[in-house]
Amino acid sequence: MRPAKKKAIIIIVVLLALAALAVCAFFAAYGIIYNSAREKHAPVPAGELQPGSDDMIHFLNTGSSDAILIESNGLFALVDCAEDSDNPRGFNSLEMEGYETKVIDYLKSVAGDENGRVTLEFVIGTHAHSDHLGGFDTLISDPDITVKEAYLKRYYEDRISMNEVEEWDNKQVYEQMLSAARERGVPVIQDLDGVTLELGDLTLTLYNTEEAEEGERVGENDNSLAVLVEKGPIRALLMGDVNKNGGVEKDIGRAVGKVDLIKVGHHGYGWSTSNALLSSVKPDIAVFTNRPEWVNFSVKMRLVLTSRSALYSTGEYNGIIAVMGDAAGDIKLYENIHK
Repeated sequence: MRPAKKKAIIIIVVLLALAALAVCAFFAAYGIIYNSAREKHAPVPAGELQPGSDDMIHFLNTGSSDAILIESNGLFALVDCAEDSDNPRGFNSLEMEGYETKVIDYLKSVAGDENGRVTLEFVIGTHAHSDHLGGFDTLISDPDITVKEAYLKRYYEDRISMNEVEEWDNKQVYEQMLSAARERGVPVIQDLDGVTLELGDLTLTLYNTEEAEEGERVGENDNSLAVLVEKGPIRALLMGDVNKNGGVEKDIGRAVGKVDLIKVGHHGYGWSTSNALLSSVKPDIAVFTNRPEWVNFSVKMRLVLTSRSALYSTGEYNGIIAVMGDAAGDIKLYENIHK
């Protein structure tokens, strides 16, 4: 073997060895930070939830869909209502497991009075996808549930990506929710710019309220609302399905700033949760409304390495309850009350 060729082989072997060491060091650092953060905020059994813990966010376990019950001083509101069993267009791809009954049963158990009747001060539909709006028509139509107001961004079929128009049921799900609200006399508020809502000790602020521009076609996730929940210095950001497209995450991050908890956008799939967002909001806790095995590793990596977040999935604990205390950073996590 010629000396030059031998030298080249040695250099390649050394470079490969160094690259392997770098990869091992990276994953070791990731693992250390990941495990340390999770241990710090690990959810405790629901049996330890103290009576009088009034300010809570209930992240229900509804597969890879969103249903988030917010509670303060005996008042309740709901952000999204999970995937439903309905398939109005009859597409095989839209045959999904529905969770509307599970959501309603949970509400009647947690928020119901002695007769099982529930009053929701308001509901918020983040955007017109069935894994967020799907259960609302069933919930609103339930005679034992009273919804005082509904906040829902307008949906324009002519401003949505053609693949969603042709293959999804956005329009049907949106119109089903509006129809149920009309039949029950629920006011639907759709002018959302500058909307701030009060719920007991909590203040909720809506972001990404601008409507899609006429003549432009975007994915409906680009239109998703985000919701900031605040109790004094404690802040939780619910990102709906907001993703990295169009710089919306970056704008929200700059507007919101540091938070204690984030409900990760779009269930933790790979096109959400940019470094631009995380460098602004720096959440201590991140909750995925998803099964843990379906969360994209690149999203987890960004959360761990950019903001040192503790990561948890609703699928791990059959739901997660975040109790908001009174001091800065005082959020404690519990496993779901109802197994």
